[in-house]
Amino acid sequence: MARNTSRVSLAMERTGQWVLSQDIPTDVLVQVGEAKFPLHKFMLVAKSNHIRRLIIESKDTDFTRLDLSSIPGGAEIFEKAAKFCYGVNFEITVHNVAALRCAAEYLEMTDQYCDDNLAGRTDEFIVQAALTSLSGAVIVLKSCEDLLPIAEEINLVQRCVEVASAKACNEANFPSRSPTNWWTDELSVVHVYFFEKIIASMKARGAKPITIASAIITYTERSFPNLIHDHYGTSVKASISIDSTSRNKQRDLLDSIVSLLPVENQRASFPINFLSCLLREAIFLGNDDVCKKNLEKRMSAMLEHVTVDDLLVMSYTFDGDRLFDLESVRRVISMFVEKEKSVSVFNAGDFRETSSPAMIRVAKTVDAYLGEIATIGELSISKFNGVANLVPKITRKFDDDLYRAIDIYLKAHPNLDEIEREKVCSSMDPLKLSYEARIHASQNKRLPVQIVLHALYFDQLQIRSEKHTPEAESMRSQVQADISLAKENESLRSELSQMKAYISDMQNKNQVGSTSSRIHSTKKPTFFSSMSKKLGKFNPFKHGSKDTSNIEDDDDIDRTKPRRRRFSIS
Repeated sequence: MARNTSRVSLAMERTGQWVLSQDIPTDVLVQVGEAKFPLHKFMLVAKSNHIRRLIIESKDTDFTRLDLSSIPGGAEIFEKAAKFCYGVNFEITVHNVAALRCAAEYLEMTDQYCDDNLAGRTDEFIVQAALTSLSGAVIVLKSCEDLLPIAEEINLVQRCVEVASAKACNEANFPSRSPTNWWTDELSVVHVYFFEKIIASMKARGAKPITIASAIITYTERSFPNLIHDHYGTSVKASISIDSTSRNKQRDLLDSIVSLLPVENQRASFPINFLSCLLREAIFLGNDDVCKKNLEKRMSAMLEHVTVDDLLVMSYTFDGDRLFDLESVRRVISMFVEKEKSVSVFNAGDFRETSSPAMIRVAKTVDAYLGEIATIGELSISKFNGVANLVPKITRKFDDDLYRAIDIYLKAHPNLDEIEREKVCSSMDPLKLSYEARIHASQNKRLPVQIVLHALYFDQLQIRSEKHTPEAESMRSQVQADISLAKENESLRSELSQMKAYISDMQNKNQVGSTSSRIHSTKKPTFFSSMSKKLGKFNPFKHGSKDTSNIEDDDDIDRTKPRRRRFSIS
């Protein structure tokens, strides 16, 4: 504001100097915003048809007041237009030529009204100087941002767009300097409204998809400086609060950029990580479903080329500590799986029996992705299994990667009970673990008992199944029976532990009384006890199979029957 005020003051001062030097009293006062210009009617009327018409319509005869605050370019440009009327020299540059041309149109300072007028002079500069290079065309086009709609009405915008698109296509095909993509930086400074026009013009000129993609990527990265993140999502934006006005502007800008993306058969021009960053930005800014689903559809079509980092980019918040809603990731994977099913049906195949190489690659990526997000404490079991179950089980030849993700999840969530741990493992088939994974699982205390037993019995079950022995089916039933028995034993052990704790607590309370009681409770020999010992010497079964005199009365001996082992692994 202070800068504009200083400019207006300087303009008034300079105008007063060259007007007063004419030694002729002024008879018109032109006001442009806060600036006031005392001028002469005959000098202005000679060049401007608009001012002539206003003076004729004015009721003031001696001294006329005109308000031209709506002139394009404001007081600074009107000063130059007034100087042109007085024949005072001033410099026309690529930065002010657009405003001067629009002001000439507004003031009707055209060659039809007067020969060699301001409109003709500026048009000549535009053709001979401004639009001879890409940089000049971009500068003029950028200056038109504040000159709409008059800049479009006089066709200045379209002329700049055509020159910029032609120069950009030529540089893309025949680079004239390095770096070869310097022209994308030039185009990235204009408003998105003009950028859309340039891209449309380049497409009309037959520009290659890679050329269009380069321009869009550079423009997007300049518009969103924090768009690209590492796989943990760290960014300076994490500590920046965006107000609603800025958020709305960025949301609209992102919608415009997404609408510029080429048709799907040209999607390979865009890297998958760029699309994932766009989707993450759309989630952060809260764009509508149309924008997000457009990006999700494009990502699903290229999902076989996705990396774990690409999925993580759109999964974490900008502080890198919390997860976004995983619905976008789930929709991307789901759309890819549905597409693979459709292709399999179209090719007369069975999706449940075979999987394409692309599907296998996606399955490995999804399992690795689960391993990365499993450490987040807020990740629920349903969300974890929701992502894991998107991949058909037939796709995984081995479930080692999925087992690793499950193990990480169980380690990061140590307070899960047996049932919850079984739910986590429900997405894994323990019979599809490799030998090394089975060895690890059999010794993994975090796994539920059911999974551990499956790992222990698998080798024996596989050997008997391969030999086609009649014991294979019985072995399977034995596995299920042992699993049930192990669960019962686990429950009994829990109850036994509680009982022991209760008894120990009772014993601690009565420890002092019971100690003194044992000291004074020694039994004295009675008449009957001595007689029983003498009669025992005449026991007819002494030293025989029924002799029990040598058995001591010890409460610590376990009199229960030994448990019969039902099965043997050996």
